[in-house]
Amino acid sequence: MFSNLWKKTRLLMATAVIGMALSACSGGTGESTTQAGLNVAESSTGASVNKDFTQNVNVNRASDYAKNELPLPVEGIGRGISTDVKADKKYKIAVVTRNAINPYMLGMWAGGVQAGKDMGVDVVTKAPSKDKQIEEELTIIESLIENGIEGLVIHPSDSKGIQPVVDAANEKGIPVVAIGTAPDSGAFMRTGVDYYETGYLVAKALCEKAGGKGKAVILEGPAGVQNMEERKAGIEAAIAEYPDMEIAASQTANSNRKEGMDVMENLLKRNDIKDDISIVACCNDEMAIGAIQALKAAQKKDVLVGGADASADASKAIQDGDLYVTYNTDPYGSTYLAVSYLVQYLNNKTLPEEYFIPFPSERHDPLITKDNVEEYINQYRWFE
Repeated sequence: MFSNLWKKTRLLMATAVIGMALSACSGGTGESTTQAGLNVAESSTGASVNKDFTQNVNVNRASDYAKNELPLPVEGIGRGISTDVKADKKYKIAVVTRNAINPYMLGMWAGGVQAGKDMGVDVVTKAPSKDKQIEEELTIIESLIENGIEGLVIHPSDSKGIQPVVDAANEKGIPVVAIGTAPDSGAFMRTGVDYYETGYLVAKALCEKAGGKGKAVILEGPAGVQNMEERKAGIEAAIAEYPDMEIAASQTANSNRKEGMDVMENLLKRNDIKDDISIVACCNDEMAIGAIQALKAAQKKDVLVGGADASADASKAIQDGDLYVTYNTDPYGSTYLAVSYLVQYLNNKTLPEEYFIPFPSERHDPLITKDNVEEYINQYRWFE
């Protein structure tokens, strides 16, 4: 599908992967136990292939098997995703995101609602009134638990802050799927993209196009947010492979377009950046678009910008030649996949084969540039 740029970079990833925290190994014998209402599956090799509600599963990398070969209960990606999974009864499932403003979160809502229609379950979507309001997110989920939800998909703003309601769901036997930022423990699976990989591949593409020379700026997501920290680590690892590429500044713009513009405007006033900057690697598309606005205002036409999400505005920016590369994170498909795993579990206690099943992943050729953006928009986009 989108294979050209991907093939150039995937072989290089092995040397950059650091700190690969995969599912913890155990001395299992192929037996299963039950805790908090969930089976804990063990592989024949003794490696745990799934984690129960109570185990610590702060895993930030997906296995190669999960990225490429593990059979999925869905077909396709984006708005073309579908499944044969059907609910045995009309379960109540909630999708709770950290806000209802960012296009990614709205994509999650849309994917969850469509999954409910296709599988025959009731899916409700909720979010705090403002971004990063973890207390309000806790209140929302507490109310959902009290009102009898049977499955939960979360995209929280804080791994530790969300933990009390994940624990409360566990006590009720409610399966939890995390997308993006996962709780420290208690989710029976994590999906969404492998965030380290997204940062690495986007930054690698930028560095290659820039000839491996010049100064780089990183626009970070909110400090301490798991998925944004993982993506930043991937960006840093890619840039570190180029001796003639220097990270001149790395600063948060909180995944916000206006802040991305403001931060970039201020950075362009620095003498050590304005003349030698060659790439801007952003932890999401919103910040990338803001950075592009600042670069245009400063008449900086030779700076390559990369983002992540492959939103509608980012796709347009690639068409226009303003954004060089983005990564299709497909929140629509990720949430659809999450609901399908929840329905399978609610039907017959079927567990996901691994804790972290990234979606989209390597098998979906997720890098988007001008070479494949038309194909992406016409066939695989997640936005309306």
